[in-house]
Amino acid sequence: MSSRAPRPRCPWLLACTALAWAGACAAAAGPSSSKQGVAYRWVDEQGVVHYGDHIPPQFANKERAVLNAQGVEVGRLEAQKSPEQAAADARARETQMKQRQHDAFLITTYTSVKDIEALRDLRLDQLRGQRAAAEQYTESLRTRLATLQTRALNFQPYNSRPEARRLPDDLAENLVRTVNELKAQDRDLAVKMQEEATLRAQFQADIERYRALHTIHTQ
Repeated sequence: MSSRAPRPRCPWLLACTALAWAGACAAAAGPSSSKQGVAYRWVDEQGVVHYGDHIPPQFANKERAVLNAQGVEVGRLEAQKSPEQAAADARARETQMKQRQHDAFLITTYTSVKDIEALRDLRLDQLRGQRAAAEQYTESLRTRLATLQTRALNFQPYNSRPEARRLPDDLAENLVRTVNELKAQDRDLAVKMQEEATLRAQFQADIERYRALHTIHTQ
C-alpha cells in the first residue's frame, strides 16, 4: 500500500512561520535583561524586522514593540521625540486640558445662551463706563494743554519780541507733564478699546462653544 507524499508547503508561509518562531525563541532564550522574558521588535531604515532583549543604541529613538516570552506583542514604546516635538506635545496636552476645564465651566455655569449674553452685556457696560471716564479726563487734559500753550506764547522761545521774558520753569514743567499725561491717557484709551474687542470675541467664542456642547449633550 503506497503512501502519498506530503504536499510542499508555501515557501512564503514557511518563511513567516520561521520568522515568528525565531522572534519567540529570541525573546525566551536571549540574554537575560532587567525584565526576564521580555523582548523587543523594531524595524530598521531598510524595513528589516529585528528582535532582541535590548535595543541597540542606534535604534533607541525608533518605535518598538514589547514581546512576552511567547513572542506575543504586549505593548509598544513610542519613538524617541526631539525636544521640539516633546515641547509641542506638552503644549497640546495643556491646551486640551484647559479646553476641557473651560467646557466644564460653561456647562456648569450657564443654563442658556441668554445667560452668557447677559454677562457679556454687563461686562461691556462696565468697560464702556471706564472708557467714558477716561475720555472725559483726556478731554480735560487737552483743555489744560491748550491753556498752557496759550500762556507759553507770551514767553520766549515762543514769542520773538525782544522784551519777552524767558518761559517760567513752572509753566515749562506743567507743559511737559500735561503732554506726557495726555500721551499715557491716549495709550490707556487704546487699551480699553482693545479690551472691549477682545471681550466681545471671547464671549462670542463661548456662545458658539456652549451651543456645540449643548448639541453634543442632547444627542
